This record gives sequence, C-alpha cells and structure tokens, in this order.
Amino acid sequence: MPHFLLRLDPVRPDLPATGPTQAEAEAIAAHLGYVQRLMEQGVLLMAGRSQVLEREAFALMLLQADTEMQARALMRADPAVAQGVLSGELHPFQITQWRALS
Repeated sequence: MPHFLLRLDPVRPDLPATGPTQAEAEAIAAHLGYVQRLMEQGVLLMAGRSQVLEREAFALMLLQADTEMQARALMRADPAVAQGVLSGELHPFQITQWRALS
C-alpha cells in the first residue's frame, strides 16, 4: 500500500509560542482524537511534532492509503485542517529503511 508524508504547520505562526485560542484548542483536541482513530484503523503509521516553539514548529504524519486522492481526503478530514488551524502539505513517500522502536 502506498505511503504519504503529511506535514502540518500552524496557520497562525505564533501559535506554538503563545498558545492556542479557545477555538484553536478545541480544533487541536479534535485533531488529536482524529489522529488516534487513524492509528487504531491502521492508516497512521507514525505521528509526531517538532520540539521548537518558534515559527519553525511543525508536525509530521506518515499515512498509508490506496491513492493520493484518498490520502488528501484524510488530510482534509482532519478537524484542525478543516477549521484552518493547521495547514497540510502531502507528499507521496517511499520508505526505504525502517527500524521498529525498542
């Protein structure tokens, strides 16, 4: 099954440094629930975020989907993307090396 790397960036650049508004916090909470559901469904292989609280802050998700169109639909269905709190950039991705966490 093809893989896709999704980069998520805060739409408001100072969000990581200043914290979310109430509406952003609700969207992020919904996003975290969505991410958990994708993991449980076997669609999400990995998710994480950078540890900087500056403009360079971002998150990555590694998805598996039958098509790029399906992967884009998953990205657009993310509540934080749909509500404009995070922007998503999707890339077809080929895994060439993988080591399970110990």
